[in-house]
Amino acid sequence: MNDDTIALVAFDGISPFHLSVPALFFGEDRSELGIPDHTLLVCAERRTGISTTGGYTIDVPHGLDAIARAGTVIVPSWRTPDERPSDALLDALRRAHARGAKMVGLCLGAFVLADAGILDGRRATTHWLWAKAFAERYPAIEVDPDVLYLDDGNVLTSAGTAAAIDCCLHLIRTRHGAEAANRIARRMVVAPHRAGGQAQYIEQPLPANPGSDRLAEVLAWAAANLAEPIDVDTLAERALLSRRTLTRRFREATGTTVVKWLSHQRLSAAQRLLETTDLPVEQVAVLAGFGSALVLRQHFSRSLRTSPSGYRDDFRQGAAA
Repeated sequence: MNDDTIALVAFDGISPFHLSVPALFFGEDRSELGIPDHTLLVCAERRTGISTTGGYTIDVPHGLDAIARAGTVIVPSWRTPDERPSDALLDALRRAHARGAKMVGLCLGAFVLADAGILDGRRATTHWLWAKAFAERYPAIEVDPDVLYLDDGNVLTSAGTAAAIDCCLHLIRTRHGAEAANRIARRMVVAPHRAGGQAQYIEQPLPANPGSDRLAEVLAWAAANLAEPIDVDTLAERALLSRRTLTRRFREATGTTVVKWLSHQRLSAAQRLLETTDLPVEQVAVLAGFGSALVLRQHFSRSLRTSPSGYRDDFRQGAAA
C-alpha cells in the first residue's frame, strides 16, 4: 500500500463533475505550489465504454485491482441510492479498509461505503436530499445531515456535489497542511473552507449577493485582527448594525454563526503559524486569538484530534517526506 497512491472509482452513469473534482485535486501536477505529487489510479469494473451523465463515454486505465495498491480510495458518487453495488466492488473496498486504507465516499458514494459495512458504528453524512433514507437504511450509522463533510478517522464522507470540493480540500489540508490547501483553493478560486453546513441549502440557497460591502469589510477586518477580543457586539458596532440584524445577516452571508466562524478563522490562523514559524505554542495561541495555550489545545483536540505540538511535528515530518 502506498500512501501517496489514490484510487478513484468510476462506474457506468457517473457524473463527469463528480469524477473530475478528485482528479483535479490529486491528478494534476501541483509542484509549482510546493505540493508533492500523488499517483492517481482511475479504475472501474469495466475499463472501456463507461457511460456518463454528460452524454459521452470514457475509458479508464485500471481495473478494480488498482484499489489494492492505494493508500486512499475515493468513491466519488453512485448512480442511485437504491442500487446496491456489485460484490466485486464491495469486496475490493472491504479489503482496502481492512488493510488500513483511507476510505472516502463523496455524495452518494457514502451509500457505497455503507453497503460495504465500512460506516457501521461511525458518523457519516451524504447529500441532504437522501440523508433521511440513508439513516433509515443504515441504523448502525450516526448520520449528520447538516455538515458539508465528516472526517471519522480513516473514513470520510461528504454532502452532495460541490461539497466534494470541501472534502478534497480537507484531505489536502490533513496531508500537506493548511497553507497548501489555501494555495490550491486560491488557484481554483474557491473558499479554502466553508464554515457553514449543508442545512442552509435545504430550504433556500445561499443568496447570490451574500452581504453588503459593509459586512464584507467587517469580516475582512475580523480575519486580520484575530488577536483582538472580537465578539458579536464588536462586529455589530463596526458594521453599524444592531446585534440582531448583524446575527441575521452574518448567517445569511456565511451559513454559520459568528462564534463558529471566528473559531474556524482562529484555528486556521494557528495552523498556519504552527506550519510556517517556530513560535512557541503560547505565542501562537495569543496571535490566533485563543488567549492561552490551554484553550488552543482544547480546540485542536476537539477539531483536529491532536495537540498543537503534535500538529506541528506531523506537518513537518510530512513536508520532509
